[in-house]
Amino acid sequence: QVQLVESGGGLVQAGGSLRLSCAASGNIFRTNAMGWYRQAPGKQRELVAAITRGGSTNYADSVKGRFTISRDNARNTVYLQMNSLKPEDTAVYYCNAGLLYGPGGYWGQGTQVTVSS
Repeated sequence: QVQLVESGGGLVQAGGSLRLSCAASGNIFRTNAMGWYRQAPGKQRELVAAITRGGSTNYADSVKGRFTISRDNARNTVYLQMNSLKPEDTAVYYCNAGLLYGPGGYWGQGTQVTVSS
């Protein structure tokens, strides 16, 4: 059974930082790229960043230079370091096991990130 469990969301002021973690169970972590997606109220879910097992990355233009995705293959965990946060980064962030440029079928439950101005 595949499970993706996110943690690390919260409330932060603009300009601050947060680090999200996603722990994966099952074999999915060994074969898939891992990604972070977000969904703000009234908007579609969008790719934030993704990383392959070998370390290739893909970022949304809106977060390039501010967010960094990484993964620890020994711990089956993927991270999203978010710096210089902006109010427009406010959303529910979801972990996903999929492809470098698109989602797969496994999602975490989501973690809320709120950035106050």
